[in-house]
Order: sequence, then C-alpha cells, then structure tokens
Amino acid sequence: MELKNKFQYTYFIHTFLIDKGRYEKYILKLLKDEKFNLRIFKKENDVELYSYFLPRMRNFLFRSFDFTQERMEKLDELPFDTKGAVIADMPCVTFEYDLKKDLPGKTIDENSIFFKIQKVNVICFNTGICFLAIKTNIEDSDRFGDVLNFNYKFRDINQEINKYDDIKLQADYFDDLQEIRSFITDITGPNFDAMKIDLNVERFYTYSYTCIDQSAWNVNTTFENIRTDFLKYAEILPESDGMNIEENSKVLSNSKFSKIGVSKLGVNLLSSDVDINNYTILPKQYENQYLYTYLLALYTKVYLKKLDYDFKIGKNIEKTRKEFIDFTKKIWVQEATAEDFGSLLYQNIRKALEVEEQYGKIKSKYDILYRELKIEKTEKWSIFIAIVLVITLILNILNLLGLK
Repeated sequence: MELKNKFQYTYFIHTFLIDKGRYEKYILKLLKDEKFNLRIFKKENDVELYSYFLPRMRNFLFRSFDFTQERMEKLDELPFDTKGAVIADMPCVTFEYDLKKDLPGKTIDENSIFFKIQKVNVICFNTGICFLAIKTNIEDSDRFGDVLNFNYKFRDINQEINKYDDIKLQADYFDDLQEIRSFITDITGPNFDAMKIDLNVERFYTYSYTCIDQSAWNVNTTFENIRTDFLKYAEILPESDGMNIEENSKVLSNSKFSKIGVSKLGVNLLSSDVDINNYTILPKQYENQYLYTYLLALYTKVYLKKLDYDFKIGKNIEKTRKEFIDFTKKIWVQEATAEDFGSLLYQNIRKALEVEEQYGKIKSKYDILYRELKIEKTEKWSIFIAIVLVITLILNILNLLGLK
C-alpha cells in the first residue's frame, strides 16, 4: 500500500559562523534589513516554550522573555548602532525573514515535486554560531514517496553536484535552485570559518514532520507494516532505495501513533492521523519546543568543534580555557527541560551528534594544558624564590663583609 500524507513540513537547517569581531556588525545588518524582523518572545504568546524550558536554559535561548513593555519601547527608541550592540550581547536571538512577494505562476512539470517555502529564520548565538532554518512543505501531492525524495534532494541543495537528477524540484518563491543557493549565501556569507572547523556547509540537517493517512497505521494495522518506509524517512533516503536498509537511527516514541528517528543527519517524526493530536497539537510542539531542543544540541556540537579548533591552533589558550569552563557551567551541566520526553529527546540527539565524545576529547586537552600551565607556573615560582634567596644571601654576605 502506498502511504498518503495528511500533513507535512520539513525544516532544513544550515550552520554558519560569523567571526566574533564581525558579529555585532552582522546583527546590525539584519536589523537594518527591511526583510528581517527581530523575533520577540513573550510569555502570553509563547507560553508553551516558556513552560517547557527550565529557567537557566530559557534565559539563554529567549532573553526577551524578561523584557517588559517599557524596556521594549526604550530598545526601539535607541539608535541603530546602540540597539545592535544590545541585541548582539544577548546569548541567542532569532530573526524572521519576510517572504511576502508576488509569487510566480505554477508551471508544474509532471516529474517535478512542487514545494512551498513557508518560513525562513536566522537563529544566532553571541559566540558567532548561527543557524539558517528554512521551513518547507510539498504542495499538489499527497504521496509519502515525494516527501522521501524531496527531503533527500533538498538537503544537498548547496552542493553543485546533486544526486538523483531525476528528482526535480520547483519552488513558489524562487525561480530555480540556483536562486535559492544565492539567497542562502547572501545571508550566511562565504562561511569560511565553518569550513575551517570542519563543518559540512553543503548538507543541511533535516528536521521533518509527516502525518500519514490512518489506513496504513491504525489500531488494526501495526507499525511494522510501514517500518521500511519509516527507516527511509529517518535515514533521509529516496523512495527508490531497496528494502535492506540499515537501522542507524535511534527510534523514540512519545505516543502510540508517532515515531521519531534521531540520527547524525536529522530528526524526523512520522505519525498517523488516527490520533487527532498528530495533526493538531503535536505539529506545533514539534516545530517549537522540540525544534529549539534540536538547535540547542546542534549549537553544543558546533561550539565544541570550535573550542577543539582553538585548542589545536594554540592561540589565546587562556581565553579558550575560560570559555570552556564557562560553557561547562552554563550549558553542558544544565538540564534543558523538566519534561520527561523532552529530556529523553535532548539526550538522544546529543548522543547521535556525538557531543559527549567531543566534550570528553576537549576535556582531556584542557586537563593536559591545565597541568602544563600549573607546572609552568610552579617552575616560574620556584625560579623566582630561588632568585630571591640568592639575592638575600648575597645581601647578607655583603652586610657581614661591611660589618667586618
């Protein structure tokens, strides 16, 4: 039986780095750009986000929750440069891109997958680590196979050489895929710093939600009947891939009729519309609370790679050491949420992204450097004491000679 979609969207997440010295200018550039709007999080509007994250992590990700109306008004009255400096100092900020435009007519090729770009967000941390999140959905098709092909094709959109040329994509907002690449570069810049720390800048992370028709998954039809389809979805494989698929993803479930596949390449949720929550409550929860849970884990991974690179080149070791300690206290040892499934998801995403191993590797380097610095300081102190003793001895001898 061919699976049919009832509801679907995919976020494609692209990592880029802004040099710390240029970060404030970059934030100012976004503020001045009429196409971008600073996202202000408010308790009354974002109550689910506010209640999901624990206070320390909430303060890290959404500082604007603490803004009073008076403070917001004062911020708006500031000159652009001053406002840019204030916002650049916040740990994390989100900008939304205005997609309003006269849309071109649909010229559908029968072999193409037509998709719509619903949302474009830029999420930046004051360490210079940023994420471009593009929300898409397929139109004019209810085939689950098109979701598989679309996710597989679009995640490599930044690559000049694309696999599966028989999978054609058409967008509503951009005339062609090259125009999308140019749009991405305009936002991220050349992204040399990301390549320097060995980040894959050509492949997007895939964060997808699909609710299928209950005829394929219900109280009488088990998940095992669609397991192969789910594995293709979780592993971000095209429809044409064979039956013998290795199960590399960790499979989690927060309800009877929803499964989440967590891998190094993405987080993908498949559900059935037999449960009304799967097309009412869960889609919103997944693209808010769980999306920022994923972004937090991605940030952790990238920041650790950045620290590892800084330790390797040996520049400003003392500064890097302090940053590592600060990161450990403020991010690494902190819980993200008190929600059971949210905590489980966060732990499994970190495990899939191998951040635990990365942290352990950096800690070993830190311990070695700390011991070396301690030995060096001890040696310098010993030399200083020895010099003082020698000088004291000489002065005492001179005094004795003087007395004689």
